[in-house]
Amino acid sequence: MPVISRFFGIVISMYWNDHLPPHFHAKYGEYEITVNIETGRIEGEMSERALKLILEWHNRHKEALMKNWELCRNKKMIKKIKPLE
Repeated sequence: MPVISRFFGIVISMYWNDHLPPHFHAKYGEYEITVNIETGRIEGEMSERALKLILEWHNRHKEALMKNWELCRNKKMIKKIKPLE
């Protein structure tokens, strides 16, 4: 599972050849969610503070996330995405 970014204890990743729709996984402590790249729809549970950070990061990097989604679907190396600072 390639890690795309890490910030404030949050780990963002994608799985090789994962199922549709295009999405990424976010983990923070015992919480884990998936976020639909196109719509921002959330599945799973996340702390409110971390969720706000994840969604802010998602909104800034949708285009790069879609490019990484295609790379993962084709089992190619992903590109790291700048974390929130």
